[in-house]
Amino acid sequence: MHFVRSKCSVFNKAHQYFLGLIKSSKSNMEKMAETIEGSDEQALQHFLSKSRWSYRDVMNHVAKDASEVYQNTLADTCLIVDESAIEKKGDYSVGVSRQWNGRLGKIENSQVGVFTALSQGNSTTLIDGELFLPESWAKDKKRCEKAKIPEAKRKHRTKLEMALAQIRRSIDNGIRHEWVLADSLYGRDYHFAMTLEAWGETFVLDIPENYSIYEHAPSPGRKEHAARGRPGTRFYSDEKPIKVKDWLIKRNEKEWKLHVIRKGTKGKITVKLLQKTIWVWDRKSETCFQWHIICRKNLDGTDLKLSLSNASPKTSARKLAYIQSQRHFVERAFQDAKSELGLAQYQARNWDAWHRHMSLVMMAMLFFVKKREYMRSEFPYITVSDLVLYFSVAIPDKRSDNEKVFEILQARNQKRERAHRLSYGDEPPSWGKFA
Repeated sequence: MHFVRSKCSVFNKAHQYFLGLIKSSKSNMEKMAETIEGSDEQALQHFLSKSRWSYRDVMNHVAKDASEVYQNTLADTCLIVDESAIEKKGDYSVGVSRQWNGRLGKIENSQVGVFTALSQGNSTTLIDGELFLPESWAKDKKRCEKAKIPEAKRKHRTKLEMALAQIRRSIDNGIRHEWVLADSLYGRDYHFAMTLEAWGETFVLDIPENYSIYEHAPSPGRKEHAARGRPGTRFYSDEKPIKVKDWLIKRNEKEWKLHVIRKGTKGKITVKLLQKTIWVWDRKSETCFQWHIICRKNLDGTDLKLSLSNASPKTSARKLAYIQSQRHFVERAFQDAKSELGLAQYQARNWDAWHRHMSLVMMAMLFFVKKREYMRSEFPYITVSDLVLYFSVAIPDKRSDNEKVFEILQARNQKRERAHRLSYGDEPPSWGKFA
Protein backbone atom coordinates (compact mmCIF):
# COMPACT_ATOMS: atom_id res chain seq x y z
CA MET A 1 0.00 0.00 0.00
CA HIS A 2 2.09 2.85 -1.34
CA PHE A 3 5.32 1.43 0.07
CA VAL A 4 8.09 0.66 -2.42
CA ARG A 5 9.12 -3.00 -2.34
CA SER A 6 12.83 -2.36 -2.69
CA LYS A 7 16.16 -3.03 -1.02
CA CYS A 8 15.55 -0.09 1.31
CA SER A 9 13.08 -2.45 3.12
CA VAL A 10 10.52 0.31 3.73
CA PHE A 11 7.76 -2.17 2.89
CA ASN A 12 9.15 -4.71 5.38
CA LYS A 13 9.36 -2.09 8.14
CA ALA A 14 5.80 -0.99 7.40
CA HIS A 15 4.70 -4.61 7.71
CA GLN A 16 6.56 -5.00 11.01
CA TYR A 17 5.06 -1.78 12.38
CA PHE A 18 1.60 -2.87 11.25
CA LEU A 19 1.99 -6.19 13.07
CA GLY A 20 3.37 -4.35 16.09
CA LEU A 21 0.23 -2.24 16.33
CA ILE A 22 -1.81 -5.43 16.52
CA LYS A 23 0.38 -7.71 18.62
CA SER A 24 2.62 -5.76 20.98
CA SER A 25 1.37 -5.25 24.54
CA LYS A 26 2.04 -1.52 24.20
CA SER A 27 2.37 -0.04 20.73
CA ASN A 28 5.73 1.66 21.09
CA MET A 29 8.80 0.58 19.19
CA GLU A 30 10.60 -1.01 22.12
CA LYS A 31 7.69 -3.42 22.68
CA MET A 32 7.25 -3.94 18.93
CA ALA A 33 10.90 -4.96 18.56
CA GLU A 34 10.50 -7.43 21.42
CA THR A 35 7.46 -8.98 19.77
CA ILE A 36 7.71 -8.96 15.98
CA GLU A 37 10.10 -11.31 14.19
CA GLY A 38 12.94 -9.57 12.34
CA SER A 39 12.22 -6.14 13.82
CA ASP A 40 14.68 -3.78 15.47
CA GLU A 41 13.86 -0.75 17.61
CA GLN A 42 16.31 1.63 15.90
CA ALA A 43 15.22 0.52 12.44
CA LEU A 44 11.57 1.13 13.34
CA GLN A 45 12.48 4.57 14.72
CA HIS A 46 14.25 5.40 11.45
CA PHE A 47 11.28 4.11 9.45
CA LEU A 48 8.86 6.36 11.29
CA SER A 49 10.99 9.51 11.63
CA LYS A 50 13.56 9.66 8.83
CA SER A 51 12.86 7.29 5.94
CA ARG A 52 11.29 8.57 2.74
CA TRP A 53 7.66 7.66 2.30
CA SER A 54 4.47 9.71 2.09
CA TYR A 55 1.89 9.47 4.84
CA ARG A 56 -0.43 11.48 2.61
CA ASP A 57 -0.30 8.77 -0.08
CA VAL A 58 -1.09 6.12 2.53
CA MET A 59 -4.05 8.08 3.95
CA ASN A 60 -5.42 8.72 0.45
CA HIS A 61 -5.11 5.04 -0.40
CA VAL A 62 -6.84 4.02 2.85
CA ALA A 63 -9.67 6.45 2.08
CA LYS A 64 -10.21 5.05 -1.41
CA ASP A 65 -10.09 1.47 -0.17
CA ALA A 66 -12.61 2.27 2.56
CA SER A 67 -14.88 3.86 -0.03
CA GLU A 68 -14.71 0.65 -2.05
CA VAL A 69 -15.67 -1.43 1.00
CA TYR A 70 -18.88 0.57 1.43
CA GLN A 71 -19.71 1.03 -2.26
CA ASN A 72 -22.12 -1.90 -2.56
CA THR A 73 -24.45 -0.43 0.05
CA LEU A 74 -23.82 3.29 -0.33
CA ALA A 75 -27.04 4.24 1.46
CA ASP A 76 -26.40 6.34 4.56
CA THR A 77 -22.60 6.36 4.22
CA CYS A 78 -21.36 9.27 6.34
CA LEU A 79 -18.23 11.38 6.27
CA ILE A 80 -17.61 12.42 9.89
CA VAL A 81 -15.13 15.04 11.08
CA ASP A 82 -14.04 15.12 14.70
CA GLU A 83 -11.02 15.97 16.83
CA SER A 84 -9.22 13.77 19.31
CA ALA A 85 -6.74 14.79 22.00
CA ILE A 86 -3.83 12.70 23.24
CA GLU A 87 -2.26 13.59 26.58
CA LYS A 88 1.51 14.18 26.37
CA LYS A 89 4.05 15.17 28.99
CA GLY A 90 6.88 17.61 28.28
CA ASP A 91 7.28 20.35 25.69
CA TYR A 92 9.12 18.67 22.83
CA SER A 93 6.51 16.57 21.02
CA VAL A 94 5.29 18.42 17.94
CA GLY A 95 2.17 20.53 18.55
CA VAL A 96 1.99 19.77 22.27
CA SER A 97 0.38 22.52 24.31
CA ARG A 98 -2.04 23.10 27.16
CA GLN A 99 -5.35 22.71 25.36
CA TRP A 100 -8.77 21.16 25.79
CA ASN A 101 -8.69 17.37 26.12
CA GLY A 102 -12.20 16.01 25.66
CA ARG A 103 -11.36 12.55 27.02
CA LEU A 104 -10.07 14.06 30.26
CA GLY A 105 -12.74 16.78 30.30
CA LYS A 106 -10.24 19.53 31.09
CA ILE A 107 -7.37 21.64 29.74
CA GLU A 108 -4.23 19.51 29.80
CA ASN A 109 -0.86 19.19 28.07
CA SER A 110 -1.93 17.43 24.87
CA GLN A 111 -1.59 16.97 21.15
CA VAL A 112 -4.83 17.40 19.21
CA GLY A 113 -5.59 15.92 15.83
CA VAL A 114 -8.49 16.69 13.50
CA PHE A 115 -9.67 13.50 11.81
CA THR A 116 -12.12 12.34 9.17
CA ALA A 117 -13.89 8.98 9.33
CA LEU A 118 -16.04 7.08 6.87
CA SER A 119 -19.01 5.35 8.48
CA GLN A 120 -21.86 3.08 7.48
CA GLY A 121 -24.15 1.41 9.97
CA ASN A 122 -21.99 0.36 12.93
CA SER A 123 -18.84 0.17 10.80
CA THR A 124 -16.47 3.15 10.97
CA THR A 125 -12.85 3.69 9.98
CA LEU A 126 -10.56 6.72 10.09
CA ILE A 127 -9.44 7.86 6.62
CA ASP A 128 -7.69 11.22 7.14
CA GLY A 129 -6.15 13.31 9.87
CA GLU A 130 -3.77 16.13 10.65
CA LEU A 131 -2.15 17.53 13.76
CA PHE A 132 -3.54 20.82 15.06
CA LEU A 133 -0.73 23.39 15.40
CA PRO A 134 -1.39 25.96 18.17
CA GLU A 135 -0.50 29.61 17.55
CA SER A 136 2.35 29.41 20.07
CA TRP A 137 3.99 26.79 17.87
CA ALA A 138 3.34 28.54 14.56
CA LYS A 139 5.07 31.69 15.88
CA ASP A 140 8.14 29.81 17.18
CA LYS A 141 10.46 29.23 14.21
CA LYS A 142 13.13 27.33 16.18
CA ARG A 143 10.57 25.03 17.73
CA CYS A 144 9.07 24.29 14.31
CA GLU A 145 12.50 23.55 12.85
CA LYS A 146 13.38 21.21 15.70
CA ALA A 147 10.10 19.30 15.20
CA LYS A 148 10.81 19.21 11.43
CA ILE A 149 7.51 20.81 10.51
CA PRO A 150 7.48 21.49 6.73
CA GLU A 151 7.54 25.19 5.80
CA ALA A 152 4.08 24.97 4.24
CA LYS A 153 2.63 23.60 7.49
CA ARG A 154 4.14 26.22 9.83
CA LYS A 155 0.98 28.23 10.15
CA HIS A 156 -1.88 28.19 12.58
CA ARG A 157 -5.17 26.98 11.12
CA THR A 158 -8.40 26.64 13.02
CA LYS A 159 -9.92 23.21 13.45
CA LEU A 160 -12.78 24.32 11.21
CA GLU A 161 -10.36 25.20 8.42
CA MET A 162 -8.65 21.84 8.84
CA ALA A 163 -11.95 19.97 8.78
CA LEU A 164 -13.10 21.74 5.61
CA ALA A 165 -9.76 20.97 3.95
CA GLN A 166 -10.17 17.26 4.75
CA ILE A 167 -13.76 17.18 3.51
CA ARG A 168 -12.67 18.93 0.31
CA ARG A 169 -9.87 16.38 -0.14
CA SER A 170 -12.35 13.52 0.29
CA ILE A 171 -14.63 15.06 -2.32
CA ASP A 172 -11.74 15.59 -4.76
CA ASN A 173 -10.53 12.01 -4.18
CA GLY A 174 -13.96 10.65 -5.06
CA ILE A 175 -14.73 9.24 -1.60
CA ARG A 176 -18.38 8.27 -1.93
CA HIS A 177 -20.72 9.39 0.84
CA GLU A 178 -24.23 10.75 1.27
CA TRP A 179 -23.89 12.79 4.45
CA VAL A 180 -21.37 14.96 6.30
CA LEU A 181 -21.56 14.94 10.10
CA ALA A 182 -19.81 17.03 12.76
CA ASP A 183 -20.25 18.03 16.39
CA SER A 184 -21.19 21.48 17.67
CA LEU A 185 -17.62 22.81 17.50
CA TYR A 186 -18.13 22.86 13.73
CA GLY A 187 -21.93 23.13 13.57
CA ARG A 188 -22.04 26.39 15.53
CA ASP A 189 -20.05 28.11 12.77
CA TYR A 190 -22.24 29.59 10.01
CA HIS A 191 -19.36 29.62 7.52
CA PHE A 192 -18.75 25.89 7.97
CA ALA A 193 -22.36 24.97 7.17
CA MET A 194 -22.64 27.45 4.30
CA THR A 195 -19.42 26.16 2.73
CA LEU A 196 -20.81 22.61 2.76
CA GLU A 197 -24.04 23.93 1.25
CA ALA A 198 -22.07 25.65 -1.52
CA TRP A 199 -20.22 22.39 -2.24
CA GLY A 200 -23.50 20.53 -2.64
CA GLU A 201 -22.96 18.41 0.49
CA THR A 202 -25.88 17.16 2.57
CA PHE A 203 -25.09 17.55 6.26
CA VAL A 204 -26.31 16.96 9.79
CA LEU A 205 -24.37 19.26 12.12
CA ASP A 206 -24.79 19.40 15.89
CA ILE A 207 -25.47 22.86 17.33
CA PRO A 208 -25.48 24.31 20.87
CA GLU A 209 -28.57 25.55 22.69
CA ASN A 210 -27.52 29.19 22.26
CA TYR A 211 -27.48 28.91 18.44
CA SER A 212 -29.63 31.63 16.82
CA ILE A 213 -32.34 30.70 14.34
CA TYR A 214 -35.30 32.47 12.70
CA GLU A 215 -38.87 31.20 12.79
CA HIS A 216 -39.72 33.09 9.60
CA ALA A 217 -37.67 34.10 6.56
CA PRO A 218 -35.46 37.03 7.57
CA SER A 219 -35.46 38.40 3.96
CA PRO A 220 -32.19 40.36 4.34
CA GLY A 221 -31.96 43.82 2.79
CA ARG A 222 -29.59 46.78 2.78
CA LYS A 223 -30.36 49.82 4.83
CA GLU A 224 -31.31 52.92 2.87
CA HIS A 225 -28.70 55.65 3.07
CA ALA A 226 -29.00 59.41 3.23
CA ALA A 227 -28.41 61.63 0.21
CA ARG A 228 -24.96 62.32 1.51
CA GLY A 229 -22.43 59.80 2.64
CA ARG A 230 -21.44 56.35 1.50
CA PRO A 231 -24.05 53.70 0.56
CA GLY A 232 -24.96 51.26 3.30
CA THR A 233 -23.05 47.97 3.22
CA ARG A 234 -24.63 46.05 6.09
CA PHE A 235 -27.66 43.83 5.75
CA TYR A 236 -30.59 43.96 8.10
CA SER A 237 -33.89 42.18 8.75
CA ASP A 238 -37.06 43.10 10.60
CA GLU A 239 -37.24 39.49 11.80
CA LYS A 240 -35.66 38.88 15.19
CA PRO A 241 -33.52 35.81 15.81
CA ILE A 242 -34.29 33.46 18.66
CA LYS A 243 -31.93 31.13 20.49
CA VAL A 244 -32.77 27.45 20.17
CA LYS A 245 -33.18 27.02 23.94
CA ASP A 246 -35.83 29.80 23.96
CA TRP A 247 -37.46 28.39 20.84
CA LEU A 248 -37.78 25.00 22.55
CA ILE A 249 -39.56 26.55 25.54
CA LYS A 250 -42.29 27.73 23.14
CA ARG A 251 -42.86 24.22 21.78
CA ASN A 252 -45.84 22.19 22.95
CA GLU A 253 -45.01 18.78 24.41
CA LYS A 254 -47.41 17.25 21.87
CA GLU A 255 -45.06 18.31 19.09
CA TRP A 256 -42.53 15.74 20.32
CA LYS A 257 -43.13 12.33 18.72
CA LEU A 258 -41.90 8.88 19.73
CA HIS A 259 -39.66 7.17 17.17
CA VAL A 260 -37.51 4.06 17.05
CA ILE A 261 -34.32 5.29 15.42
CA ARG A 262 -32.18 2.14 15.39
CA LYS A 263 -31.59 -1.27 16.90
CA GLY A 264 -28.98 -1.25 19.64
CA THR A 265 -27.18 -4.14 21.35
CA LYS A 266 -29.80 -3.99 24.13
CA GLY A 267 -32.84 -3.67 21.90
CA LYS A 268 -34.63 -0.95 19.99
CA ILE A 269 -33.64 2.64 20.74
CA THR A 270 -36.79 4.74 21.19
CA VAL A 271 -36.52 8.51 21.60
CA LYS A 272 -38.61 11.67 21.49
CA LEU A 273 -38.13 13.72 18.34
CA LEU A 274 -39.03 17.24 17.32
CA GLN A 275 -38.31 18.20 13.72
CA LYS A 276 -39.18 21.54 12.12
CA THR A 277 -37.97 23.71 9.29
CA ILE A 278 -36.47 27.00 10.43
CA TRP A 279 -34.35 29.74 8.86
CA VAL A 280 -30.64 30.37 9.31
CA TRP A 281 -28.89 33.64 8.47
CA ASP A 282 -25.36 34.79 9.29
CA ARG A 283 -26.42 38.49 9.38
CA LYS A 284 -23.53 39.31 7.04
CA SER A 285 -24.85 38.39 3.60
CA GLU A 286 -28.05 38.61 1.61
CA THR A 287 -28.53 34.82 1.57
CA CYS A 288 -30.49 32.88 4.16
CA PHE A 289 -31.38 29.20 4.28
CA GLN A 290 -34.42 27.19 5.24
CA TRP A 291 -33.09 24.06 6.95
CA HIS A 292 -34.26 21.32 9.30
CA ILE A 293 -33.72 21.50 13.02
CA ILE A 294 -33.69 18.05 14.67
CA CYS A 295 -34.18 17.84 18.44
CA ARG A 296 -33.81 14.49 20.16
CA LYS A 297 -34.07 13.47 23.79
CA ASN A 298 -34.51 10.33 25.83
CA LEU A 299 -37.96 9.25 26.97
CA ASP A 300 -37.27 10.76 30.40
CA GLY A 301 -36.32 14.10 28.82
CA THR A 302 -32.55 13.79 29.34
CA ASP A 303 -29.62 13.93 26.90
CA LEU A 304 -30.92 16.61 24.53
CA LYS A 305 -29.28 16.55 21.07
CA LEU A 306 -29.72 19.42 18.61
CA SER A 307 -28.73 19.42 14.94
CA LEU A 308 -29.20 21.33 11.70
CA SER A 309 -29.60 19.67 8.32
CA ASN A 310 -29.94 20.89 4.76
CA ALA A 311 -31.47 17.58 3.66
CA SER A 312 -34.42 17.50 1.28
CA PRO A 313 -37.61 18.99 2.80
CA LYS A 314 -39.27 15.58 2.44
CA THR A 315 -36.70 13.85 4.67
CA SER A 316 -38.43 12.30 7.69
CA ALA A 317 -37.66 13.12 11.31
CA ARG A 318 -36.77 9.46 11.93
CA LYS A 319 -34.27 9.46 9.06
CA LEU A 320 -32.62 12.66 10.27
CA ALA A 321 -32.40 11.35 13.82
CA TYR A 322 -30.89 8.08 12.59
CA ILE A 323 -28.18 9.98 10.69
CA GLN A 324 -27.69 12.29 13.67
CA SER A 325 -27.00 9.24 15.85
CA GLN A 326 -24.32 7.96 13.45
CA ARG A 327 -21.81 10.35 15.04
CA HIS A 328 -21.69 7.96 18.00
CA PHE A 329 -19.69 5.50 15.93
CA VAL A 330 -16.75 7.82 15.37
CA GLU A 331 -16.31 7.90 19.15
CA ARG A 332 -16.28 4.11 19.15
CA ALA A 333 -13.72 4.16 16.33
CA PHE A 334 -11.42 6.40 18.38
CA GLN A 335 -11.89 4.12 21.38
CA ASP A 336 -10.96 1.03 19.33
CA ALA A 337 -8.00 2.81 17.73
CA LYS A 338 -6.64 3.90 21.11
CA SER A 339 -7.31 0.77 23.15
CA GLU A 340 -6.62 -1.90 20.51
CA LEU A 341 -4.38 -0.38 17.82
CA GLY A 342 -2.10 2.03 19.67
CA LEU A 343 -3.34 5.32 18.21
CA ALA A 344 -2.23 7.16 21.37
CA GLN A 345 0.83 5.00 22.08
CA TYR A 346 3.59 6.27 19.87
CA GLN A 347 7.17 7.50 20.00
CA ALA A 348 6.90 10.35 17.53
CA ARG A 349 8.19 13.83 18.30
CA ASN A 350 8.45 15.28 14.79
CA TRP A 351 5.74 16.18 12.29
CA ASP A 352 6.22 13.35 9.79
CA ALA A 353 6.51 10.69 12.49
CA TRP A 354 3.19 11.70 14.08
CA HIS A 355 1.36 11.61 10.75
CA ARG A 356 3.04 8.38 9.64
CA HIS A 357 1.96 6.66 12.85
CA MET A 358 -1.62 7.84 12.29
CA SER A 359 -1.62 6.65 8.67
CA LEU A 360 -0.48 3.16 9.76
CA VAL A 361 -3.16 3.04 12.47
CA MET A 362 -5.71 3.94 9.78
CA MET A 363 -4.38 1.10 7.64
CA ALA A 364 -4.79 -1.31 10.55
CA MET A 365 -8.34 -0.04 11.21
CA LEU A 366 -9.30 -0.60 7.58
CA PHE A 367 -7.84 -4.11 7.73
CA PHE A 368 -10.16 -4.96 10.61
CA VAL A 369 -13.15 -3.31 8.92
CA LYS A 370 -12.60 -5.63 5.96
CA LYS A 371 -12.22 -8.66 8.22
CA ARG A 372 -15.40 -7.76 10.10
CA GLU A 373 -17.33 -7.54 6.84
CA TYR A 374 -15.89 -10.89 5.73
CA MET A 375 -16.75 -12.62 9.03
CA ARG A 376 -20.05 -10.84 9.73
CA SER A 377 -22.26 -13.69 8.44
CA GLU A 378 -20.68 -16.12 10.93
CA PHE A 379 -19.98 -13.62 13.73
CA PRO A 380 -22.49 -10.76 13.38
CA TYR A 381 -21.41 -9.15 16.67
CA ILE A 382 -17.66 -9.50 16.29
CA THR A 383 -15.62 -6.52 17.52
CA VAL A 384 -12.18 -5.07 16.84
CA SER A 385 -11.08 -6.39 20.23
CA ASP A 386 -12.15 -9.92 19.18
CA LEU A 387 -10.19 -9.65 15.94
CA VAL A 388 -7.08 -8.37 17.71
CA LEU A 389 -7.29 -11.38 20.02
CA TYR A 390 -7.64 -13.72 17.04
CA PHE A 391 -4.66 -12.31 15.15
CA SER A 392 -2.51 -12.05 18.27
CA VAL A 393 -2.74 -15.85 18.47
CA ALA A 394 -2.79 -16.61 14.74
CA ILE A 395 0.42 -14.70 13.99
CA PRO A 396 3.52 -16.17 15.68
CA ASP A 397 5.98 -13.83 17.39
CA LYS A 398 9.20 -13.83 19.40
CA ARG A 399 7.40 -14.43 22.69
CA SER A 400 6.46 -17.98 21.65
CA ASP A 401 10.14 -18.99 21.52
CA ASN A 402 11.86 -19.57 24.88
CA GLU A 403 15.31 -18.73 23.55
CA LYS A 404 14.11 -15.43 22.08
CA VAL A 405 12.32 -14.55 25.32
CA PHE A 406 15.63 -15.12 27.13
CA GLU A 407 17.34 -12.78 24.61
CA ILE A 408 14.68 -10.16 25.31
CA LEU A 409 15.35 -10.45 29.06
CA GLN A 410 19.09 -10.08 28.45
CA ALA A 411 18.53 -6.97 26.30
CA ARG A 412 16.27 -5.42 28.94
CA ASN A 413 18.81 -6.13 31.66
CA GLN A 414 21.63 -4.58 29.62
CA LYS A 415 19.57 -1.47 28.99
CA ARG A 416 18.83 -1.08 32.69
CA GLU A 417 22.49 -1.69 33.54
CA ARG A 418 23.56 1.11 31.16
CA ALA A 419 21.02 3.44 32.72
CA HIS A 420 22.27 2.54 36.22
CA ARG A 421 25.92 3.17 35.29
CA LEU A 422 25.06 6.54 33.74
CA SER A 423 23.38 7.53 37.01
CA TYR A 424 25.59 5.90 39.62
CA GLY A 425 28.84 4.87 37.92
CA ASP A 426 30.07 1.43 38.99
CA GLU A 427 28.16 1.46 42.27
CA PRO A 428 26.36 -1.91 42.55
CA PRO A 429 22.57 -1.95 42.72
CA SER A 430 21.09 -1.99 46.22
CA TRP A 431 18.35 -4.54 45.62
CA GLY A 432 16.96 -5.82 48.90
CA LYS A 433 18.81 -3.22 50.97
CA PHE A 434 17.28 -0.36 52.88
CA ALA A 435 18.89 2.98 51.99
